[in-house]
Amino acid sequence: MDLNFPGLGTVINAVAVVVGAGLGILIGHRLPQRTRDVVTDCLGLVTMLMAALAAMAVTERDFAAAVGSSATVLIVLGSLLVGGIVGSLLRIEQRLEGLAGRLQIRLGGRFGNSIPLPDPKHTGPAPITARERFIEGWLTATLLFCVGPLTILGSLNDGLGRGIDQLAVKSALDFFAAIAFASTFGVGVLLSAVSVLVIQGGLTLAGFVLGAVMPPAQIAALTATGGLLLVGISLRLLRIREVPVGDLLPALVVAPLLTTLVAAAH
Repeated sequence: MDLNFPGLGTVINAVAVVVGAGLGILIGHRLPQRTRDVVTDCLGLVTMLMAALAAMAVTERDFAAAVGSSATVLIVLGSLLVGGIVGSLLRIEQRLEGLAGRLQIRLGGRFGNSIPLPDPKHTGPAPITARERFIEGWLTATLLFCVGPLTILGSLNDGLGRGIDQLAVKSALDFFAAIAFASTFGVGVLLSAVSVLVIQGGLTLAGFVLGAVMPPAQIAALTATGGLLLVGISLRLLRIREVPVGDLLPALVVAPLLTTLVAAAH
């Protein structure tokens, strides 16, 4: 029985969030900061390893046969340059970072009627209702777990049949993050597991459809380009450099298109 079916990585990720949130509700902040930093460093190193393996797709025979052995690296370079320029002009990284604030403001206004009227005798801040706390936990965790390059790269690769290694690392990251968030926000973080299933499941389905219609050369170009984006993620996890990986996401679209153009001219 083959257990490596499309969507397995998303299922594992959702389970990791549920288990992590459950532990967070039960034990709270028990892990010292030093331990959390060591775990993050380990995940950063493993992400670097996966990035190297993915980048090796530039040596695949189908890719070289379609565009020429000397053009594979140039296609990846061109994809990153064009995608990075487009992403920076569109300010994708900045927009992703601002997404949480905008949603919080909108939801805060929508559920503002859940805030109790202040007691005239009470001079401190108004108490936070359980509903607000639940929504805040769900929203914050959903944005953390579902808005990011590793979500997109991992889900697409899962759908393309390239394995769940990237989503496995993301699951480990989300597990520890869920512990921290649930210890603060409570059961609302558990609901974010549903968001993971829906959003990552949709991206995995998109990768599955692309894998059925996209030639191997284009898939190799996308994989190699995504590998270099993983390098950027690993550098951020290791606190070496804050690479704006969000701005580089358009390169994932440019890579297959550029490969098609070069292959037609080859």
